[in-house]
Amino acid sequence: MAHILVINPNSTQAVTDHISLALQSFRFAGGPELDCQTLRSGPPGIESQAHVDSISDKMLRWLEENPRYREVDAWVLACFSDPGLFAMREVLPCPVIGCAEASYHAASAMADKFGVISILARAVPRHLRQIRHLGLDHKLARDLPIEVNVVNLGDESLTFTRMRDVGQRLVHDHGAGVVIMGCAGMARYRQRLEDVLKVPVIDPTQTGVALAMARVLAKQVAG
Repeated sequence: MAHILVINPNSTQAVTDHISLALQSFRFAGGPELDCQTLRSGPPGIESQAHVDSISDKMLRWLEENPRYREVDAWVLACFSDPGLFAMREVLPCPVIGCAEASYHAASAMADKFGVISILARAVPRHLRQIRHLGLDHKLARDLPIEVNVVNLGDESLTFTRMRDVGQRLVHDHGAGVVIMGCAGMARYRQRLEDVLKVPVIDPTQTGVALAMARVLAKQVAG
């Protein structure tokens, strides 16, 4: 059976649990194993460039301690900052997929303009740098924050209300034809948000895993 690692680079187990729950419909008999792990040495949330910069070393150390994960069919980094992406691509033989990179490309294929709902305003410049690096800045409608940190995303009333309000601004004021939820911990809000906004809403981890599964399943067919 194919094996895909989905790693949460922050240490908040509740985030990993929600990620795993959001992937339940991706699990089926004979399909790839989706193995969700938590980087317990990481910060409670990836909320700054310093946090992002600290993850490569922590993830490399985690891989040394868990060498069986060198043999999986794909890695998915379940954090919208894609921390450790290039370091892990350098040392692993399998595809390493950043969920933000996957989401930006998917959104670009779905509409003329995409919007991003960020958790914090200080994350926006970091996202903009990656969007420019990918050459997709012409596709961005806006990136707007809800000002709720990773740990507090579980406050469902507060989080959904702010996501709804920001999402409506992205769609109605800025012309977004698709909206990306800019944090791996937002998955449980995706369907409700899509129902309200009436445009596709992308969960980054689901999108990253879908890309990994497409690669793995294509290899199985070819084999």
